[in-house]
Amino acid sequence: MKFSLLQNILLGLSLAAPFGPVNVEIVKRGLNSGFKQAFATGLGAMTADATYLTIIFFGLVSFLKMPLMKIFFALAGSLILIYLGVSSVKDFLDKTDYDEKQNRRFFKNPYVAGYVIALSCPITIVWWTGVFGALLVSQDSIQTNFSAYLSCLTILLGCFIWIVFLSAALHWGRKIVNEKFIGFVSLIAGMCLAGFGLAFLCRSVHLIIH
Repeated sequence: MKFSLLQNILLGLSLAAPFGPVNVEIVKRGLNSGFKQAFATGLGAMTADATYLTIIFFGLVSFLKMPLMKIFFALAGSLILIYLGVSSVKDFLDKTDYDEKQNRRFFKNPYVAGYVIALSCPITIVWWTGVFGALLVSQDSIQTNFSAYLSCLTILLGCFIWIVFLSAALHWGRKIVNEKFIGFVSLIAGMCLAGFGLAFLCRSVHLIIH
């Protein structure tokens, strides 16, 4: 039991830690505004994970895998990431106070931003589908879909640990770096988000054509 819990926490870390759109947004908001903004962004992303996990539990994966739905999510996700990326680049060029810039944004709420980014990321549903299926067949203590669902919830503990660690690191890190460095990181983060968005957009076009 202890091994399974540790294994699931490590799985959660493997989902949360890699460089991707969510972590880019967490880093950007954490360096600019501190722990609360970074943590709320990560919590939103974790809620999106829980949403997909619940969808898988109720057997609605086939609905999400319909060609029309795949195209919709791919297009929506790409446009959202491009918007966030371009907004970050514009923020770098705009010398207005950061808080004022945030108030003008469509995704000014960090929790909503984290949720939308994670929900629109294609890899999220693929990852959770694979993990849910693997848990059903690989762990002797799991005999039902519901127990697999509960086991997957412990994976979210690993995600939570990563969010707290990264948010705290960013909160303290912003105290020892200057404003120019933070602005530069925001610029790079914006370019990365836009890059992810363009990659998803190319994938969307490929789905439509084929």
